[in-house]
Amino acid sequence: MFQREQKEAFVSNLNGTSLQEVALGSLIAPLCFLNRGLVMILYYQAQGTLVFPLPQVSHLLLDFSLLVLPVVLSSTVLSSVLHHVTVGLVAVSAGLCCYINSGHQQNPPGPFLQSRVRFQQVPFVTVSRVFVNVITAISILAVDFPVFPRRYAKTETYGTGIMDFGVGAYVFANALVCPEARKRNDAGSKTENLRKQLTSVWPLVVLGFLRLVSIRMTGYPEHVTEYGLHWNFFFTLAIVRVAASLVFAVFPAGCSWVLAILISGFYQFVLESSGLKAFIFHSTDRHSSFLHANREGVFSVLGYVAIYMAGVQVGLYLMQPRMRVIDWLRAIFRLLLGSFVLYVALYLCQTLLEPVSRRLANLPFCVWSVAQSLLFISSLGVADVVLLFSRRMLDCQSLPSSWNLSKTPMASEKKPVGTEHCLVRAISRNQLLFFLVANVLTGLTNSTVDTLTCSSAFSVCVLFTYMFTNCFVMHVLHLCRITVKFW
Repeated sequence: MFQREQKEAFVSNLNGTSLQEVALGSLIAPLCFLNRGLVMILYYQAQGTLVFPLPQVSHLLLDFSLLVLPVVLSSTVLSSVLHHVTVGLVAVSAGLCCYINSGHQQNPPGPFLQSRVRFQQVPFVTVSRVFVNVITAISILAVDFPVFPRRYAKTETYGTGIMDFGVGAYVFANALVCPEARKRNDAGSKTENLRKQLTSVWPLVVLGFLRLVSIRMTGYPEHVTEYGLHWNFFFTLAIVRVAASLVFAVFPAGCSWVLAILISGFYQFVLESSGLKAFIFHSTDRHSSFLHANREGVFSVLGYVAIYMAGVQVGLYLMQPRMRVIDWLRAIFRLLLGSFVLYVALYLCQTLLEPVSRRLANLPFCVWSVAQSLLFISSLGVADVVLLFSRRMLDCQSLPSSWNLSKTPMASEKKPVGTEHCLVRAISRNQLLFFLVANVLTGLTNSTVDTLTCSSAFSVCVLFTYMFTNCFVMHVLHLCRITVKFW
């Protein structure tokens, strides 16, 4: 019991970090994605193929080493020199680009910008959703180790931690590819579409109850002020999906940005003009009613619904047909511009209203989550354009999880080389399962390891093993073409 109280205290009463550090840290993943692509292009330049020896093993090790390990290290032992890590990754990217493109006659930018691209899914959207899952998986276990900076953990009342952004980014990432964003609800009646959405959330409800029961049975430490006594993030995801489906049964998805503003603005007005904020923060009675016990989880749903609505609007924009590189560059620039505008709005919100509060999911939190998500997605888009340019210089064949040029013969489009061994596609195939396995492994690790007394070296080794196990499971399922989705 004493150890449980120690662990609960270890993740409580934290104040987060600066907006600048969160933004800087979010650039690590796009740089890792860029470097992984450049290394594969470099291999193609030397070997004339992207087929590695023992591809089932080598592709997994390459992807894990270049996509996952740097994120683990930058979140733990290298967190104190995060700016040096970022500069170093930029330098590596620049050096690889220069080496790959040296000795090749540069094509004028015009033809490249007018080049046509083809894809089944928007590549950087898929990669962004995978990285959100990877960073979330790392954080939920790493937070229990001293090597994970306390400023990165979830804040108690106000503040901006890496994990605070993670929950908002997870909701936003799910909204990007929801049926409304992909316009899959255009056919059929609204009643039928609503029924499908309501029945599709039952796995989240089941997972929420399973997590609740397992915590009660094992005595696993929990941060009560995060969501409440009985609430958890699975319930939040389910309720957000249901609430959004009900809203879209009445309003068109095209006005999602208006709905996001109205919902978050109304919720903030209620927080400011009533006693709701004081009730959430200062009520000491957790056992008088369900609402008292789970006030953080219940009321924060409004903020997450607003974030979800904003994600749907961005998804609708990104799913618009664009065939040329220049069109996608314009789209990426508009995402960056939107991020800048929202950061200005965030400054005004924090000046005139209150700071960011993940516990409330208030208006500043919603604005920050969307602004940071747009920055993250657009950074991955820029990285993908750089990879496309470098591949074009070498006439490189298809790169997994990246754009392909339309000039590639359609006969060879059966499956891009490396797709069956791509870790990004493996995780993307079973994202909910990846999140579930991460939660199970987190619980098993906490039950077998005294995380509070671990050295930095041992902690990092545990995190490496934990993430590799999770990635290996997804990789094997992908090789076997198994998609765990039976609902």
